[in-house]
Amino acid sequence: MLDLGSTQLTMLWASMVLGVVYLLAAVLPSVGQRGMSWALGPRDVPTPPLNTLGGRLDRAWKNFIETFPLFAAAVLLETMAGHGSGLAPLGALLYFWGRVAFLPLYAIGWPVVRTLAWAASLGGIVLLLIAVVPGA
Repeated sequence: MLDLGSTQLTMLWASMVLGVVYLLAAVLPSVGQRGMSWALGPRDVPTPPLNTLGGRLDRAWKNFIETFPLFAAAVLLETMAGHGSGLAPLGALLYFWGRVAFLPLYAIGWPVVRTLAWAASLGGIVLLLIAVVPGA
């Protein structure tokens, strides 16, 4: 994996790449269902709802963009604080792998397991925030 000096920064980079995967996973079914004229047009006319899989992937993307800014800010804040807490690498790994698991679990439609993956990623953000506190 890319060495950016810390597990946290490496996971931030990997999560950015994962964000592109989430975006493409949401966009491709949407364009496939609605067509290129919709994708290239101004989208002034209301569009029909996406099918089940397309809707799930779109919601997974929206969920990613809701949590990623918190993760990115927590990583950057923890890096700037420089306390060297052992919680920080664990938090970054939990966020990343939770988000990796979340996308296919949401697409498949496994509600409880999907929620556990989401909770793991949120737990990772919380660990990063705790790592900012001196002595944590």
